[in-house]
Amino acid sequence: MTTTTVNLQAINDVKEFVNIVMRYDFDIDLVSGRYAIDAKSIMGIFSLDLSKPIQLNAHTDDADDFFKDIEKFIVK
Repeated sequence: MTTTTVNLQAINDVKEFVNIVMRYDFDIDLVSGRYAIDAKSIMGIFSLDLSKPIQLNAHTDDADDFFKDIEKFIVK
């Protein structure tokens, strides 16, 4: 599993993020507090508190291409 933190501020950010995530076969979860949701679920993402950065867990050992695709959302 590979972990990073992402920030999804606007509705368009969430749409773009989900479109990218849907291209990958491995499971990707977003964790905010005690809630963990499937990152491929746009409704699930909107149920989270988007005002704070969210932990992303990619269930793969080869997430390099994925992280390049979502680079603009990653908190540095």
